[in-house]
Amino acid sequence: MSIWARITAAVSALARGEGLGAVLERLRAPPERSVAFTIAIIALGAKMAKADGRVTRDEVAAFRRVFVIPPAEEEHAARVFNLARQDVAGFEEWARRIARMFRRSAAMKAQILEGLLQVAVADGEYHPAEAAFLARVAEIFGVGEGVFAMLRARHLPGAAPDPHAVLGVAPGAPWAEVRAAWRRAVREAHPDRLAAQGLPPEAVKLAEARMARVNAAWADLLAARAAVGGEGSG
Repeated sequence: MSIWARITAAVSALARGEGLGAVLERLRAPPERSVAFTIAIIALGAKMAKADGRVTRDEVAAFRRVFVIPPAEEEHAARVFNLARQDVAGFEEWARRIARMFRRSAAMKAQILEGLLQVAVADGEYHPAEAAFLARVAEIFGVGEGVFAMLRARHLPGAAPDPHAVLGVAPGAPWAEVRAAWRRAVREAHPDRLAAQGLPPEAVKLAEARMARVNAAWADLLAARAAVGGEGSG
């Protein structure tokens, strides 16, 4: 049975009334740990899309960009997403599950929150209900307001991302601080490092997207520094 078929079976068990804890307990051991994470993130992502009252094609497409779904498994993945997106009820428990899975990885929780932000703004609007949903998820994840503000700055529609905000430094910060922030972000988000830690492919995919944004921000700041006669390399 493929990963997506096992996910479908697990969510169907939830629909029949079997307890969430019992379903995920059976999926704890590797490689099923990846299944448990995928169930939780699909459910949370689907409920995120539903937070403003409707799930748009753009939001579904955004979710598909974050998670690579093999063509042969698209039907299974769609069934899971459609079951979860009926309403937002229960999203806090899914968020708590993810928080416990990654209780020792603040960076991973921030990356997951960033993925949810991508779904939220995919339709070109950041609805107040979506903002409230994500603020609550950030609280459950233990992601501070400063980090959450940085993530919002990367993705809110209507403005190009500020490279300082992407790296989490203030405009005008000393160059040594900017460089240190970039190096720290690279260490935290490097896909190879996360894969070596045994994180599931879905989580590594989030890291790849974040890594691209971090390096693009660093390149922008390097170019701006060179333009005013400063240091042109890391």
